[in-house]
Amino acid sequence: MNAHFLGITDLVEAPSVAVVVDVMRAFTVAAWAFAQGAEKIVLAESLDEALALKTRHPDWVALKDGPSAPGFDTVNSPGLIRSFDLGGRTVVQKTTAGTVGALAVKEASLVLCASFVVAEATARLLRTNKSDNVTFVVTGEDGRADEDLACAQYIARRATGAGTDAAEFLRRAGQSRAAAELAEGVRQGVHPDDVALCLELDRFPFAMVATLEDSLMVLRASAVSSLTDEASI
Repeated sequence: MNAHFLGITDLVEAPSVAVVVDVMRAFTVAAWAFAQGAEKIVLAESLDEALALKTRHPDWVALKDGPSAPGFDTVNSPGLIRSFDLGGRTVVQKTTAGTVGALAVKEASLVLCASFVVAEATARLLRTNKSDNVTFVVTGEDGRADEDLACAQYIARRATGAGTDAAEFLRRAGQSRAAAELAEGVRQGVHPDDVALCLELDRFPFAMVATLEDSLMVLRASAVSSLTDEASI
């Protein structure tokens, strides 16, 4: 598998297969939303679109980066979203980097959204898909976020079946600028457990696949069976 690691602004054409990585925190939050029962997640292009969708669908759950705001139900925090009962509900998510990255590759034939909590499931789906060329979109800090790059590199190695110790990749993520900003309260809308939750490797057994549905980019959990089948790889 040929892996390419690009920032959002480096994308010049739609890749065939894209893995959009946002560890802290969009796609950790998305995974937790599915674990809490969400049926699907609509990735909004703007705060205005998110609010418009919420207005049209009052039963949807809208969340955003940063502090709480009128019209939104919660913020982009795994520590907070894990307390929500989202059984069968639709979530509307708008974040600074993760949702932007997914929308930037919406024309790709396969779009996966990933973080450490779904790393092995994502790698297994890539193996099953027999993807020859994969573009990993490193969403944070204009493609320089080390937590996202570390996660992308780890998934890429696992997707080739390489035996890989995750410890160094998790260490890099834990020492990243984003982790420091979350831990030190630089960012708003943060739960004290957010960094630890973002660094939980393979917490969930599903990958997350984004597709265009009626002009909206919709993320859904995709079950990946028997992760233990390849645990020895």
